[in-house]
Amino acid sequence: MKHFISTKDVADLTGLIKTSKEIKQNPHADSELGRNKTLGLVFFNSSLRTRMSTTRAAYNLGMNVIALNVSSDSWQLEFSDGIRMDGGTAEHIREAVPVLCSYCEIIGVRSFPALVNREEDYSEKVINSFIEFGTCPVVNLESATLHPLQSFTDMMTIEEFKSVDRPKVVMTWAPHIKALPQAVSNSFLQWAKQMDFELTITHPEGLELASEFTEGIQVEYNQEKAFENADFVYVKNWSSYQDYGKVVDQPDWEITLEKLRNTNEAKVMHCLPVRRNVVIADNVLDSDHSIVIPQAQNRLYTAQTVLKEILTRL
Repeated sequence: MKHFISTKDVADLTGLIKTSKEIKQNPHADSELGRNKTLGLVFFNSSLRTRMSTTRAAYNLGMNVIALNVSSDSWQLEFSDGIRMDGGTAEHIREAVPVLCSYCEIIGVRSFPALVNREEDYSEKVINSFIEFGTCPVVNLESATLHPLQSFTDMMTIEEFKSVDRPKVVMTWAPHIKALPQAVSNSFLQWAKQMDFELTITHPEGLELASEFTEGIQVEYNQEKAFENADFVYVKNWSSYQDYGKVVDQPDWEITLEKLRNTNEAKVMHCLPVRRNVVIADNVLDSDHSIVIPQAQNRLYTAQTVLKEILTRL
């Protein structure tokens, strides 16, 4: 594993999940592996779980950690070539990334899409610039279109909680008050396709995701029908892909306890943060259906697995 950008960087997903479970049982077994090595975390956007879990994962491996908030801690970066830099940007990515890699053995990058220009967002300019101009491995802490650390965690969590060999997993759209990226949803589908799941997507018509992620997966526009006999319900909002960035007002798609009545006592998952009583009702989040907390806790072990895989190859 040279970089960790998407599931395409994973040669053996089953083996990777097995490693994460072993790390969960003994998180300090490799405490010398990262000794005298530094993880740099570069945040263009806010973070709670990603920042904390990745930092703790690095500590468990004996690494040092330096976190940089681009919006407040550094010069503003320019990504375009051939531009006269007489505006708000003071440092070019061509200089910034090689310098960062000279200080750190691994760089983690988190950057959200602007949700204005689909072509620009889906070109993954930020994360690809770190790969192009850097000399060290790059870990995707969430990019414009993907969130592989979250999806790796989701696969691990389903494997832990499943009660049948081939569970029915439903990814459902839910309402939100503002435009959110497609990254978590895209990535979840990309990873879930590699698992032995009965996989269904449900959302209002007009909220289809990019075909590269949904190809071969059943789409059901009737949420109630989609939930029938579901073992897991993965809840996530995303803004429109076709009418790019548009927010759709469908409050009746909120996940309530009543909607779970025809499931197989489904476990409810969400990447967090979650807006209570907008996305998921209190009576779901506070019930035995919800596994959002153990799901979030697993972020530590999957991050540590990825760092371990990279460290063993440095």
